[in-house]
Amino acid sequence: MENKYRNSTRNIIFPLILAAGVIGGIFIGTLTSHKRAPAQGAGQLPRLNARNYRENKLVYALSLIDKLYVDSVNVDTLSEVAIEKLIAELDPHSTYIPASDFASMNEALDGEFDGVGILFNMGTDTVIVLNVIAGGPSDEAGVRNGDRIITIDDSLVAGQKVGQNDIMKMLRGPRGTKVELGLQRQGIEDLVPVTVTRGVIPVKSLDAAFMIKPGIGYVKLSAFAKNSSRELGAALHRLQQHGMTQLIFDLRGNSGGFLDQAIDIAKMFLPSRQLIVYTVDRNGDRTEEYSDGRGAYKDIGLAILVDEGSASSSEILAGAVQDNDRGIIIGRRTFGKGLVQQQIPFSDGSALRLTIARYYTPTGRSIQKPYENGSDDYHSELYQRIQHQELFTADSIRFDDSLRFTTPGGRTVYGGGGIMPDIFVPLDTLGYSSYYFEVWGRNILYRYTIEYSDRHRDRLNSISSVQELNDMLDSDTGLLNDFIAYASRQGVPANYRDIAKSRDVILAQLRAYIGRNSPLEDTGFYANIYVIDTAILKAIEELEGGDYLSMLLAGKAE
Repeated sequence: MENKYRNSTRNIIFPLILAAGVIGGIFIGTLTSHKRAPAQGAGQLPRLNARNYRENKLVYALSLIDKLYVDSVNVDTLSEVAIEKLIAELDPHSTYIPASDFASMNEALDGEFDGVGILFNMGTDTVIVLNVIAGGPSDEAGVRNGDRIITIDDSLVAGQKVGQNDIMKMLRGPRGTKVELGLQRQGIEDLVPVTVTRGVIPVKSLDAAFMIKPGIGYVKLSAFAKNSSRELGAALHRLQQHGMTQLIFDLRGNSGGFLDQAIDIAKMFLPSRQLIVYTVDRNGDRTEEYSDGRGAYKDIGLAILVDEGSASSSEILAGAVQDNDRGIIIGRRTFGKGLVQQQIPFSDGSALRLTIARYYTPTGRSIQKPYENGSDDYHSELYQRIQHQELFTADSIRFDDSLRFTTPGGRTVYGGGGIMPDIFVPLDTLGYSSYYFEVWGRNILYRYTIEYSDRHRDRLNSISSVQELNDMLDSDTGLLNDFIAYASRQGVPANYRDIAKSRDVILAQLRAYIGRNSPLEDTGFYANIYVIDTAILKAIEELEGGDYLSMLLAGKAE
């Protein structure tokens, strides 16, 4: 089969730039570069002249269509189509971002957006305010946790099957503008009118940070955004004040983000002059990044959790820790993305994310999985892992011996397709039963936690720590039985044999979702769900036991 991605980069990029500049009236501005590796080797965009124009078939064809085609056509639309088709021929991670999608695609990494400052859910076809961001626009306007948003600017949204994305568009808008909300509040018969003046809302990339056991901290990072290293540094400082000497760093499901943030975070944990990552561009130029030894957490025990959803910057950080024998990697094989993109803006608000380099871990591993057979095969690779039982047994993973590398401590690691953890933890399906799938699949379990939170709203809203949350939940010894009765009223009768099998799973999820409805948000969730999370439990076991970690740090682990 012909390799769809083996076209000459020169032959593809020149038409792309010409089509955008000549036909669409769009020019490419100064390259938007990061202060580190993504900007290295990017070079300058080529100068183009009339001879290039006549020699380029794509641009010439579009020009003829523009001047001679029998019907009037929208040349800008043709340019958009041409650019998307061209970029699709390069590699799986180079991407064209239309102007209409630019803001939403960058929002999670930019660290802020304009809006009203609430966390909401629509599990019951009604907008339920789970949490109001402290000090944000909604907080200042008087919106409270547990409120239901019935109207937005005189438009009825409750019970109208309005999509969550549509609700977000209605609530968001330029800072300084106003939105009128009609709120249903417990104990109040009429709608409560509230006017919220939109403002700047921070986007957090650190989902949770708490002491999971005496001496052991836990942090969950969802993305490597603009402020991630600062968020993490503040959280680790707080945990250290509470006695943290070891850390579980959860990168599962973290698909990456800014490379410089992965580098900054790695520096927090590595001794001086340790290679973190290096990149190689099309000219073979190599850019290396080293630790500076000034990190405050160089000596703590470290376990990093990864899975098939951990990609890019997550793999850089995990690879740096693994290759320098600094900590243990626990979980399942990561995604396998070893290509570095740079975002290049167009004057119309669109942008091009172009692969400009490959990155390598300190031992020289490229963890990029193959993409020679095209994007469909590339993106279905995770499905192939499931088919091959890789999520359930490490023995199903096949590595190429030619891609074998050795760490300074003597561990064997592999390139060519993600980071393989030191300790494999299979996907856990224990505790699942027909009853559980019924109450979960029909959303009964989640709806119960909303109802429960409404009944205990005053106490929930007063919670300020994990200990207070757990004290509240521990005191409710009838929680599970109350849920079973609720599920029965919703059409799922009790099956006590299944309930016995799924008891721990159901109870942990009930507590976790109730915790998320408290001011603790995701910290309240993870502080209760970890008791059924086999990867976290394995990390606690390794950190508390210390045998593997001690050998690792002594350079003797195998």
